[in-house]
Amino acid sequence: MLTLFVNGKLCIMPKITARAVWAIAIIFVIFFVDQLTKYMVLRADVFQAFACLETGRCGRVELSSVFDLSMVWNRGFSFGLAQSEGVGRWVLAAMQLIIGGMFTFWLVKARHATTALSLALVVGGALGNLVDRFRFGAVVDFLDFSGPWFGIKIPLADAISGLEKVFNPYGPHDQMLGLGFPYIFNIADAAITIGAILLLIDQFLLHRHD
Repeated sequence: MLTLFVNGKLCIMPKITARAVWAIAIIFVIFFVDQLTKYMVLRADVFQAFACLETGRCGRVELSSVFDLSMVWNRGFSFGLAQSEGVGRWVLAAMQLIIGGMFTFWLVKARHATTALSLALVVGGALGNLVDRFRFGAVVDFLDFSGPWFGIKIPLADAISGLEKVFNPYGPHDQMLGLGFPYIFNIADAAITIGAILLLIDQFLLHRHD
């Protein structure tokens, strides 16, 4: 443990272990890669990113029948959840900041490598999206696996046609459900998702309730 004097009082701080050091390094790597890829997307003329800041959906580059680059502005959480503007924007930012701080403190105290790695992925991704929210009021998303993969579409009956808006939030809607992952995301979202899955495995499947 480290002892520090703050305002004349003795404070005990968690010891910074080698595990915490490399985990913090991973945070900065995730943040750097996320911001670099977003910078490249924002500078690409084909996406016209700032011209469509208000509309949300921008340009697109078709690469294959499975994966494309589609620039969208996301004003919610990862994968477009809880869209918010105005005051809601700052509420989301505050929530991300608080959760990120709590996870960072947990990371410093983590006793297992898997715990530290999973927390580093979550914190690094959250930090990348938080910077976007402060700068633009929305997050830059561009990794598009929405398909339809290989052109495969499944017709929907009238009774379940509402599923199309759930699995294809960006449209167009024609009562056909395309095979693919429905949400456009970024490197930060991927890091958060992988980190959250690893954390669940670490804490519940491995029974590590530190």
